Amino acid sequence: MHRQLREEKVFKDPVHNYIHVQDEIIWSLINTTEFQRLRRIRQLGTSYLTFHGAEHSRFSHSLGVYEITRRIISQFEQGKYPDWPRDERLVALCAALLHDLGHGPFSHSIEQAFQMDHEDWTCKILLGDSEVASVLRRLGDDFPAKVASVIRKDYDKPIVVNLVSSPLDADRMDYLLRDAYFTGVNYGTIDMDRILRMLRPFQGRVVVKESGMHAVEDYLMSRYQMYWQVYFHPVTRSSEIILRQILRRAKELYKSGHSFAFLPDPLPGLFKRELTVQEYLLLDEALIQTAFMQWRNEKDDLLSDLCSRFMDRKLYKYVETESLDKEMIEEIRHAFAKVGLNPDYDLEIDFPTDLPYDVFRPDGKFREKQILLLDRQDQLREISEVSDIVRSISGLHRGKFHLYFPDNKLTPVLDKLPQEIADLFQLQT
Repeated sequence: MHRQLREEKVFKDPVHNYIHVQDEIIWSLINTTEFQRLRRIRQLGTSYLTFHGAEHSRFSHSLGVYEITRRIISQFEQGKYPDWPRDERLVALCAALLHDLGHGPFSHSIEQAFQMDHEDWTCKILLGDSEVASVLRRLGDDFPAKVASVIRKDYDKPIVVNLVSSPLDADRMDYLLRDAYFTGVNYGTIDMDRILRMLRPFQGRVVVKESGMHAVEDYLMSRYQMYWQVYFHPVTRSSEIILRQILRRAKELYKSGHSFAFLPDPLPGLFKRELTVQEYLLLDEALIQTAFMQWRNEKDDLLSDLCSRFMDRKLYKYVETESLDKEMIEEIRHAFAKVGLNPDYDLEIDFPTDLPYDVFRPDGKFREKQILLLDRQDQLREISEVSDIVRSISGLHRGKFHLYFPDNKLTPVLDKLPQEIADLFQLQT
């Protein structure tokens, strides 16, 4: 049965000032082994190699998402809005708290390297033999499945999903504020209090009062700036590329029968993609970085070099170019191979639109991807229909090609490359 704590628990937080826990179930979930593991997963992956303050964890972010969701629900309940289903409060709070439970070390980078999805792992943890699942079952045998359904975005009450996953959700509001704070930039400073006051439950989803449009414009502009100045930062991309190359090379060596001097569990299962939930939960950044430290002395020169680069921040250099077609890419790869470079590891070509972040782009077909404004006549309109600012930034398609390479390997052979290619890589200087 659901019970309130006899005394409210409070976390001091640099973003929200205080995070309030009143429900026994939330306090129990926070203290599970699986949730505490999130202390050992950085929120921004390798961004700490670009912004030295970005050491904050998925644990603190998850608490922040819970707190914003709690505040929204509290406002809905105090306003006695008939469109808010009051019996869904705990489902929403638990989903907000646990939405990132399945993130692996360095988050999106490891997902790309092993074709994994953190939401799938989150649901496996919620529905499997875990401490979190046992806590959730205190509210009913079907309660873990309800929370998992919210995270999968197929819950039968879309308004609950909206709180945790939508273009204007608790997740995005917290990570913009938190990431801006810890990276030291000003782009993500939004008027969250104003936005929260303007949210309303209406016709089965969360909408915004039209008078709150300017606060939402500011939020979307901040989100746009954070993506291009922080999340898409080319130096961070360099560190992510090297991280993925380490994992790719280690997987290649494992499959070829290489005898590692250091290969702790559960890395063999990771390479084979045969991890159980319990094995997956052993993965954290401390383990991965310990492996990298040991692999600096591995017999394979490529793996050793990559690990040294990552641990010592000797990142790849990069050049930018406006356009690059497939034919030119093949010419560059061929030229690299001809002078003794390895085009599979000594060259990475990156374009920001390929990244796993979602700059806001309203979609006329899918309301779950829209931000809807509620006018005084209770009519809904998509925000880009009303706001010139939103319409302008949502239509922008920015980005240049970035070519990443190890400068110490390329420079000695630069004069052996065809002049057109050599000129391209001299743009850096």
